[in-house]
Amino acid sequence: MPIVAQSTETTDWVSRFADEVIEESERRAPGKPVVVASGLSPSGPIHLGNLREVMTPHLVADEIRRRGYTVRHLISWDDYDRYRKVPAGIAGIDASWAEHIGKPLTSVPAPAGSAYPNWAEHFKAAMTEALADLGVEYDGISQTEQYTSGAYREQILFAMKHRGDIDAILEQYRTKKAPAKKQQGQKPVDEAELEAAEGSGAAAEDDGSSTSGYYPYKPYCGQCGTDLTTVTSYDDETTELTYTCTACEFSEIVRLSEFNRGKLVWKVDWPMRWAHEGVVFEPSGVDHSSPGSSFQVGGQIVGLFGGKQPIGPMYAFVGISGMAKMSSSKGGVPTASDALRIMEPQLLRWLYARRRPNQSFKIAFDQEIQRLYDEWDKLAGKVADGSVLPADAAAYSRAVGTAAGELPRTPRPMAYRTLASVADITAGAEDQTLRILSELDPENPLASLDEVRPRLDKAETWINTQVPAEERTVVRDEPDVELITSLDEQGRESLRLLLDGLERNWSLDGLTHLVYGVPKVQAGFSADATAKELPAEIKVAQRTFFARLYHLLVGRDTGPRLPTLLLAVGQDRVRKLLSA
Repeated sequence: MPIVAQSTETTDWVSRFADEVIEESERRAPGKPVVVASGLSPSGPIHLGNLREVMTPHLVADEIRRRGYTVRHLISWDDYDRYRKVPAGIAGIDASWAEHIGKPLTSVPAPAGSAYPNWAEHFKAAMTEALADLGVEYDGISQTEQYTSGAYREQILFAMKHRGDIDAILEQYRTKKAPAKKQQGQKPVDEAELEAAEGSGAAAEDDGSSTSGYYPYKPYCGQCGTDLTTVTSYDDETTELTYTCTACEFSEIVRLSEFNRGKLVWKVDWPMRWAHEGVVFEPSGVDHSSPGSSFQVGGQIVGLFGGKQPIGPMYAFVGISGMAKMSSSKGGVPTASDALRIMEPQLLRWLYARRRPNQSFKIAFDQEIQRLYDEWDKLAGKVADGSVLPADAAAYSRAVGTAAGELPRTPRPMAYRTLASVADITAGAEDQTLRILSELDPENPLASLDEVRPRLDKAETWINTQVPAEERTVVRDEPDVELITSLDEQGRESLRLLLDGLERNWSLDGLTHLVYGVPKVQAGFSADATAKELPAEIKVAQRTFFARLYHLLVGRDTGPRLPTLLLAVGQDRVRKLLSA
């Protein structure tokens, strides 16, 4: 099939990578499926930074599928990595977890209360569910199954036979120092590399060198099950390997041609898999650009296995509004599942699709999520009326669906900030929620809350889990008589004008016009006057009026948008609270 030509002036980053990957795949393996890959280590919660490891190749693979090619997106679950450390949240509760350090993740018990058989499966489960919600199509590969079944035996024996060649490549980097300077927002290389290892599937392990020579293979101990072992000798002809365990002092001789309880060290394991699986495209974190990094070294080692290094864009970090770069090693960071509780899959896909891999971005769990949703809805409007730019249209298309079809969507996507405000005020009461939302547009009332789901549910979850109690909206039970009676004539007149206009303006648009219009009318202008026709003092008068209404309705200076708040409170209660 010919390559579909794309203009770099009108296409997005996904299309440009798709062009490159298709061309490279045809060069390497003509007529065969295009292979892209990701690696995830289920050593703990798989956070939103790790999700970029999946979304980058997913978006490229999906574009290639849209063009009619067969694609395999491999996700290697690095569940045969070592259990590196006890998470902070568990260490202070149960010190006995430390006895599992050094064991494969699939040999460590699942956290207390889990329904899953081991540590790895517990943390894989949430990510698997999130990827299904996001429409990510992939082939999962358990590295525990691969190693323990002997699937890599030939590659392991090859690596041991050519350990001198591998050691020579690694030696080029062992003496190199990390650069003295770091980019703004970047961690020192040693800390960042450790984090990149966890995010990209690598365990925090050595490269296989020891006082007894270099061996690129690490057995798990036959007695205590940890990788705290040292290979002391190996015979290429018989494949007999001798190792000792520094943890329990166990020692044994095994025949590597029959032994399936160990793995290649990470800097050899990764390039071995590139060659074994024929990977053409796999991204990695920016930390892999450091001297001696896994990706850089792997680019040389992969040739020994008869393969080529994948096209490998470096992806930048993903943060959370108001927080620094994520690190799953610190625990408590948001995951894809956490994000999908408060936002629809389309929005989360869009955040990854609209930014090039080398651009960092933040995912909002605070008030910023409302602005992001406004931006998303505005983009949807531009797509609908045909005014959208080509690259923005491509990002939108990739967000709302895949080559397999569109993702389930909210039938009637009302503004997220409106839904959040209503959920806040009604505390989830469905009858009140339906009443208020139906009054937003009286000529086209809502028939059922199902029309605004799942967006309504996401907004309600955001209110209940992310908004501090002191910022929640509590409507007054009784009017603030003292404040009302203290108002001057102009202040009392503003309330009269508002109350007089409530009934004929009882809709979202009508109330918006009313609350902004009251200060205009008081100043002698038409309620329809535009900002250009008004003096700057009107904006000051509007802010003063709004603050007064918030105090009288909810006892604070600010709150949900006033038109939404008024609808939520209801005409009768508004009249009660604004009248002395």
